[in-house]
Amino acid sequence: MKHELIVFEGNDIRRTLHNNEWHFSVIDIVQTLSESKNARRYWSDLKIKIKEEEGFDELYEKIVQLKLEAPDGKMRETDCANAETLFRIIQSIPSKKAEPFKRWLAKVGYERVQEIENPELAQQRMRELYKAKGYSDAWIEKRIRGIAIRDELTDEWKNRGVKDGREYAILTAEISKATFGVTPSEYKELKGLQRENLRDHMTDLELIFTMLGEASTKEIAQNTDAQGFNKNQIAAKEGGKIAGDARKQLEIKSGKKVVTGENYLAQKQAKQIENKD
Repeated sequence: MKHELIVFEGNDIRRTLHNNEWHFSVIDIVQTLSESKNARRYWSDLKIKIKEEEGFDELYEKIVQLKLEAPDGKMRETDCANAETLFRIIQSIPSKKAEPFKRWLAKVGYERVQEIENPELAQQRMRELYKAKGYSDAWIEKRIRGIAIRDELTDEWKNRGVKDGREYAILTAEISKATFGVTPSEYKELKGLQRENLRDHMTDLELIFTMLGEASTKEIAQNTDAQGFNKNQIAAKEGGKIAGDARKQLEIKSGKKVVTGENYLAQKQAKQIENKD
């Protein structure tokens, strides 16, 4: 399942693909529009209001519980809805942001339709987004290639009987631990991240070794015909070890650590300042 964090006027909104359609976190959208200090309470009260005044039951049937990454890095179930259902919810939230948000929501929903018809548009939009944030073309190509490798690995897991969600997270942690010596949650803590995507804050080398670990895991799973969670956990450890051994050799030869608390943009900015001096 594909997960993304998108931004509306500086507010993070989580979304995920469900039945080939974008579903958005209702809580994130309520927080954005209502600016409430307790979005969950606001949403709870709003559900009661809609049910009493306008009949909520039919609408609520269209809301689904999907797992999204919480601020603590864990995948938790939360109310999600597609664009059509969200338009209905937005009508009940008094906010000056409502109309601009509707236009934005319509745009990101339509983009998904375009991407289904022409998958290359998704990569093009991704490149433009990273470029606008200051990433180099070389970093962007690694990041996009890394996404493709990750998708290939999760497809392999799915075909081999690994369950989406918790089991994927455990296997990913095994690869990371063997590759870098830390789990993804420990890695995020090292870099001072919370809800941000860890891989978006990786340096070139970190991305390269992430790809090596995941690509090696997929190859091992295929070559050993690993079936089920336990066998794929072994493959994950072995695939991660291949990348981990390569990382250690590089660190010995270069005298520099690959795993750091820095991220690509911070390194780039530091070099720009250094060159000016």
